[in-house]
Amino acid sequence: MSDSPLSTSTEGLALIESFESLRLRRYLDAAGRPTIGYGHLILPDETFVGAITLAKAQQLLQHDLSISEKGVRLLISVPLTQDQFDALVSFTFNLGVNSLRYSHLRILLNQHHYHPAADEFLRWNKAAGVVVPGLTRRRKTERALFLGHGFPNNKRAP
Repeated sequence: MSDSPLSTSTEGLALIESFESLRLRRYLDAAGRPTIGYGHLILPDETFVGAITLAKAQQLLQHDLSISEKGVRLLISVPLTQDQFDALVSFTFNLGVNSLRYSHLRILLNQHHYHPAADEFLRWNKAAGVVVPGLTRRRKTERALFLGHGFPNNKRAP
């Protein structure tokens, strides 16, 4: 478990929102799974008929974000910077806690191999076995953030 009680920063949330986009109606993600809001995978026991409100989309986002944060805190046993935590939460938000759990990225990182772990982000750019340009951009952005280069679409305070 990470020593730090980090939570997703404003920059991390902006990264997730920028890649997930907001869709108030049900759609199929790149892997063909039913999704709504900010990339919320619709579970078998959930029913969304018609559009949801912005407030509901934000509620789903916060719920999904908390699951991703808990997963990162549970599975990563080395100290993390805020940028590293945000990058890992974005990765986990998009792919799920089990993807992080069984990834070589996690193994390398927990062995204190930070840079090789960062390179592992780039391997996760496929949906249903096909390279997706949007996932490639996302993984490059997460890697850059993990390495401390910031989120390029965010204007940092001086």
